[in-house]
Amino acid sequence: MLAFATFVNMLGSGIFMATAVLFFTRSVGLPLAQVALGTGIAALVGMLAGVPVGHLADRRGPREIYLLTLVIRAATMAALAFVHTFWPFVVLVCLTQLAHSAGGASRGPLVRGFGGTNLGQYRAYLRSIANLAGCCGALAAGAAVQLDTRAAYLALVVGNSVSFVACAAIITRLPSLPPVPAPQLTGRWIALKDRPFLAVTVLDAILGIQGQVLVFALPVWIISETDAPRWFVGVAVLVNTALVATLQVRASRGVVTSSAAGRAMRRSGLAFLIGMALIAATSAMPGWVAVTVITLGVASHTVGELWHAAGSLELQFRLAPAHAQGQYMGISGLGTGLANVAAPSILGLLCIAWGAPGWLLMGGIFVAVGLAVPAVVRWGERTRPASAGAV
Repeated sequence: MLAFATFVNMLGSGIFMATAVLFFTRSVGLPLAQVALGTGIAALVGMLAGVPVGHLADRRGPREIYLLTLVIRAATMAALAFVHTFWPFVVLVCLTQLAHSAGGASRGPLVRGFGGTNLGQYRAYLRSIANLAGCCGALAAGAAVQLDTRAAYLALVVGNSVSFVACAAIITRLPSLPPVPAPQLTGRWIALKDRPFLAVTVLDAILGIQGQVLVFALPVWIISETDAPRWFVGVAVLVNTALVATLQVRASRGVVTSSAAGRAMRRSGLAFLIGMALIAATSAMPGWVAVTVITLGVASHTVGELWHAAGSLELQFRLAPAHAQGQYMGISGLGTGLANVAAPSILGLLCIAWGAPGWLLMGGIFVAVGLAVPAVVRWGERTRPASAGAV
């Protein structure tokens, strides 16, 4: 049921995310600068919800809190169909992002509760399902983009709203999970005081910048700096999505301890460097040679993404006590949100403005951060109570 709900949720989200900017600019009529400003504000505001809502899910039960976030997302998404001016747009996208962040934090305890004894494989399976659904949604959105009418864009908005309602209906089929009792003398906001976990979150967030490389930096690089055909932008992203959907479960095998997760994230940094070096080398290549080398670069980058995801997810659960899983997921979501906000500026400055040296420098940063992860993980293991990371 949880996997089915994940697919339905991400199918609707994939449809909308692929066309959100076009909906707001071509259908609503907002200038691109206002859309960028509003979504940036929403991203910053959304990061505020994860920790308190995650704590609420830990203490009141994750299923009920997750259902509430889905209802809010359905309502705010439907309301976007009636937006015509800037400030109502900002308010609604902020509410949507708050609910999205809160939903991620409250969903963590659900995954932990229903994941069983093979939690690592189950998380990888859910990620594969999410990528498959996102890919299907993005392909479906292509029809609306081709029509380029208000009715087509509104259909995507309404469809995304319906997907949240359908996801909530599926989640109601799951049994309610009782809160995990907290040990006596445990502080209320323990995740905020857990310095090793905060350090892991910072390193994970820096590595998380890689998530914007293929969807932000690479399309601009292909169009402006290479002789590869423009249509290859979509193909490159499709290759990445297909590989993640196919290989995430396999890549997560064996990543079942904190130390294994640290090693996986260390390997991911090297894979990112190789991929970015290959992409950086394509500026002076003939078109079809550039296509081949970029494809190899995307494949290498995707291998790094698979290892990073496997290690990151394992640490988010392994280093978190069961009674505070939602709170710890909120901290992780805060790091991810900061990475997503900072990534366009960082990648724009290094990879686009500076060119090939910037790609290599960014890859070098990924390597350095990956090398640091195992040591920080060992610090975290030393500070865990014996049963804190049991999953």
